[in-house]
Amino acid sequence: QLQLVESGGGLVQAGGSLRLSCAASGGIFSGYVMGWFRQAPGKEREFVATIGRSGSWSGYTDSVRGRFAISRDNARNTVYLQMNSLKTEDTGVYYCAARGDKDVAANQAYEYSYWGQGTQVTVSS
Repeated sequence: QLQLVESGGGLVQAGGSLRLSCAASGGIFSGYVMGWFRQAPGKEREFVATIGRSGSWSGYTDSVRGRFAISRDNARNTVYLQMNSLKTEDTGVYYCAARGDKDVAANQAYEYSYWGQGTQVTVSS
């Protein structure tokens, strides 16, 4: 059973940066496609970014492309989300997720089997 623990959230001013981390345990990390999702108050959980098993490919939702970067370190069993030029609309709880199926991009929450508890990101104006 893969377990995921996010960290790195916090309060930041608009235009600032944060780096989220998600540490995995209990499974072979390199066998999973990883994703980041977020949920703002009163809204549904939405896809942010995904990365392949080896890190050779990645994908982003349009609203964060060019500002956010997903990466992974399979030796450390960790996936990261570097968030730059943050906007107030980036506020929400950020979740990392793991998918043990094919090594292809997945941007729907139901495609991921394992989830972390989330970390709060608040961007102030």
